Amino acid sequence: MSLPTAAQEALDAFTACPGWEQRARLLMQWGERLEPLAERHEADRVHGCESQVWLSGERQHDRWHFRASSDARLIRGLLAVLLARVNGLPAGELAGLDIADWFTQLGLSRQLSPSRASGMNAVVQQMRRLIDAA
Repeated sequence: MSLPTAAQEALDAFTACPGWEQRARLLMQWGERLEPLAERHEADRVHGCESQVWLSGERQHDRWHFRASSDARLIRGLLAVLLARVNGLPAGELAGLDIADWFTQLGLSRQLSPSRASGMNAVVQQMRRLIDAA
């Protein structure tokens, strides 16, 4: 299975980093790339995250496009690489995606605290709820 262009770019960039400090810096840079949410609505708030996170999604020709926002810089970076992996996927492919494996491929899983990992899972669960409701 080939990766979306943005996901391949993320994978190349993160696997080229020799250590966590460089990955953390890169993660924050990726966070600056997040498409801004026009407005933050309570309905878009992701529950189960320690930091405040908002997520919206829309289907465009049977493919999904998500936007996300957070007040925390590191979380914005995690959201950016997550969205790089999932944006543009059809609902069926998104439902079967192994997000933990994606963070492992990027070399980020060992540094994800249990609360951050739980938060990323909450984001993915909200994505799946949006897809199911569509």
